[in-house]
Amino acid sequence: MAKRTTEIAIPMVLVGVFAAVVFLAIGSEQSGPVFYIVILFLAVFVFFFGLATGQNLTSPLQKLLGKAKELSEGNLSTRVYLETKDELAELADTFNKIAEELETSHEQEVNSEKSVGIKVQAKTQELEETISALEQKVKNRTIELERLVEESNKLQTDVKEKEEETTQLRKELNDLNQKISKRAGSKG
Repeated sequence: MAKRTTEIAIPMVLVGVFAAVVFLAIGSEQSGPVFYIVILFLAVFVFFFGLATGQNLTSPLQKLLGKAKELSEGNLSTRVYLETKDELAELADTFNKIAEELETSHEQEVNSEKSVGIKVQAKTQELEETISALEQKVKNRTIELERLVEESNKLQTDVKEKEEETTQLRKELNDLNQKISKRAGSKG
């Protein structure tokens, strides 16, 4: 901003120097020590007036620039308040509106992310409960199927034993029938 101050102060100083030269040219015939002292005071006054005017104009710009840097660095709550009633104050008001809209937008984004996070968490919990219920059903069915397989194996073993018994009994029955036939044949 020193550059901006210099840009404003230099033309004012040049105008002061020009005025001093004009006074010197006009009053060179009547030049006394008082005249030169007045010209010196006038030159010093113009110099400091130009410097002060430059500072006065650039100070709000410096403040606005500083706040703009803060905003660009992520501080969305930054605002600029100027006491001037000129275009710089309008620029500061516009800056504040932009900052407010950015802050509101950011808050909405954060709230949306939270809302989505809560919905995702609820759905995840619901799915975990469903998966847990399905896993329990699978465990119960597996236990029932294992019991049925065990019963089936036991029944198959029982059937094999009964078949072996039946085969043994038929054999014994055939043996008895042959003995009866042999005895009936030997008696007759």
